[in-house]
Amino acid sequence: MAAEILVVEDDQVILNTLAYNLTRQGFTVHQTTTGAEALKLARQLRPDLILLDIMLPGESGIKVCQQIRRWDRDVVIVMITAKDSEEDKVKGFEAGADDYVTKPFGMKELVARIRANLKRSDVGDRGKILQAGDLWIDTKNFVARVGGEPLELRVKEFELLAALASEPGELKSREDLARRVWGHPDVGTSRTIDVHIRRIRAALEERSAYDFIHTVRGLGYRFEPKPRAMADATRE
Repeated sequence: MAAEILVVEDDQVILNTLAYNLTRQGFTVHQTTTGAEALKLARQLRPDLILLDIMLPGESGIKVCQQIRRWDRDVVIVMITAKDSEEDKVKGFEAGADDYVTKPFGMKELVARIRANLKRSDVGDRGKILQAGDLWIDTKNFVARVGGEPLELRVKEFELLAALASEPGELKSREDLARRVWGHPDVGTSRTIDVHIRRIRAALEERSAYDFIHTVRGLGYRFEPKPRAMADATRE
């Protein structure tokens, strides 16, 4: 069954080009030029992936992304931006985007990014149960629990947590994690990884008696469950 993609782009020429080429690649494509219509179609269609321009008339792509994430944390959102600054990328990821492409981009690059994100969002071939402290992760069914209670995470947050938890004690650089979760190392050079890690930690700290993810300054992160009191003493 063809993956469904919602393309949101206010430039009609670019929109038509994207729709034509993605259809030729075998995707089912829906399209719109406004944020308001994008929100409506996202609810109605429940697409597999949303290709979302950051610069839209009226509501920006950032605001549209934020609103979609309030009721759908699973759909893959790839931001399209003419801006290549780290700040804009971080804003997109903080809003809930999974990936980004910067204009101008080639169709081969875009299709590769789309396929990689769709592949990583399809968790049917995964089947590990990971346990550490009071944390339980089912990578096949995309479920994480702390003390038996569900842990609410976005797709990339879950994948980052699973990537770290699958190799406890191992130091993971930001570039390593970017390749594992996003399929390319570019994300690891920005604050994107740090933003996602901060969210994961906040979600865990609300429920868990353990600290799981530890920063190795200048190098990356290590997953190692430590009781909260012990972890606090270590930091001191």
